[in-house]
Amino acid sequence: MANRALILVHDPAPGRRERVPGAIGPALSTRDIKHEVVSLVTEDAPDPAGYDLLVVMGSSESAADDTVPWLAKELAFVRAVVERGVPTLGVCFGGQLLARVLGGSVGRAALPEFGFTAVDTDDAALVPAGPWLQFHSDAFVPPPGTELARNASGSQAFATGKVLGLQFHPEMTADTFASWCERWAAAGWAPRSEVDVERLRADVAAGEARGLQLCDQLVGAFCAVTLVG
Repeated sequence: MANRALILVHDPAPGRRERVPGAIGPALSTRDIKHEVVSLVTEDAPDPAGYDLLVVMGSSESAADDTVPWLAKELAFVRAVVERGVPTLGVCFGGQLLARVLGGSVGRAALPEFGFTAVDTDDAALVPAGPWLQFHSDAFVPPPGTELARNASGSQAFATGKVLGLQFHPEMTADTFASWCERWAAAGWAPRSEVDVERLRADVAAGEARGLQLCDQLVGAFCAVTLVG
């Protein structure tokens, strides 16, 4: 029987939210892992017993801001999934959320990152050095003894049990970045003044083939060491 993955996204708009997982979708499909995209921003949490893998994507909200209306619900759901021993991958906001669940913390990044950077990794088979797209003003402090990768900004990956938390965005494709831009326009929101959106768009497009390969390697290695059957 094929494994089932739940992907939590934070853009509730139909037609956009399905594009958010980007390169993660084909990486799962290649391994016969069916996936469903859900947003707890507007939906009730599903039964965690129905899934063999959880992926928590990024968000424009802060994982440290408990005034976000849906954050408590998502924290409780992710905690329940992790406690069941379900393999869980967190991307940017998702990695920060997992850090909170597992005893780490989230705060403002000493060095916000917007663009492609490499990481110093302790396990290049699981977390390649990149370069990876970074897009964050917050950062996590991982649970003690779990850090797996880092760069000048701070921790970039941690792993414990069947959990892998990432600060960067392995999922990025040209279409996923376009979906971000569409959401920003719909919300009337603009990135920080120092963020060159058009330069990032061009960099994402130029690096898309390499990014797909890196994401496939990361997702494949994570599934190989955490999924049974």
